[in-house]
Amino acid sequence: MELRQLASFLAVVEEGQFARAAARLFLSPPAVTGHIQRLERELGVQLLERSPIALTPAGERLVPHARTMLAAANAATDAVTDLRADDDLPLRVGVMAPGSAELTPAILRAFRRAQPNVPLSVESLGFAEHTTALTEHKVDLAFVRPRPEDERLNVDVLTTEPRVLIVPSAGPGGDADALRLSDVLDLIFVGLPEGVPQVFTDYLYFAPALNGIPPRCGVDEAATIQDVLTSVSAGRGTGAALYSFSRLYRWPGIRFVPVVDAPWAQSVLASRRDDLRPQVRAFRTLATTMARELGPRLASASEAARSLILPEP
Repeated sequence: MELRQLASFLAVVEEGQFARAAARLFLSPPAVTGHIQRLERELGVQLLERSPIALTPAGERLVPHARTMLAAANAATDAVTDLRADDDLPLRVGVMAPGSAELTPAILRAFRRAQPNVPLSVESLGFAEHTTALTEHKVDLAFVRPRPEDERLNVDVLTTEPRVLIVPSAGPGGDADALRLSDVLDLIFVGLPEGVPQVFTDYLYFAPALNGIPPRCGVDEAATIQDVLTSVSAGRGTGAALYSFSRLYRWPGIRFVPVVDAPWAQSVLASRRDDLRPQVRAFRTLATTMARELGPRLASASEAARSLILPEP
């Protein structure tokens, strides 16, 4: 029994004529007749009376099953076609610079080598897009910090690092080898624009460790790390970051000073929990594998400062 035979059978039943059924299927009338005759021979029963066209008892029994089989075949075709269409879509990766330090470009390069047929695009994210870039479907995965608190998202931790303050070289704290959380209260921070989620604001200003005491903010507002660095280098405020930033950004007029008693913080790869595409799963698996393999090497780059930083909680 073939699907084309069932399609011809149903077309004749629904159209009431072989000619109209053939036109509907873009076949010749003899082809439709041949399909039904072969189907009747295979089943060993007559399905249609020919003059006039009418269903036999066997034909009546076959109709609902034929419709179910054709519907299932169409659904399977649609599912495969949809998957092929998904494969053609670019995998959009958001990066709140610098992402997860040196891991970010390494993961992107490795995925391009491992999945050369999957188009990959990289989008720059601002602080306000900490979670909305994902929940509003601007990107499919995102390198962000700190860990989002959103049940709609999957989160894979890639780095766990000490905290540093970004201070003007000639400003408060600029001559210090290390600072403590108590020193944070005396500094004026670069502000954040409206719309930045509270979890990011709390992270940036050490709010949990300072019992929620609000920071003193200057007039500058920063939407990205580049904005923070620009304001700090101009002596217009203080920023905060993960320790890896001190390896990645060499700006004149700034220093990265460890905060020795601050809780360590994480950079993560986040994705939508309901996005089950194999490309997303493959990217997450690759990222977490590389974080396990390369993480210890990246951590070794921090050893020079470890004597100033308390052990990870």
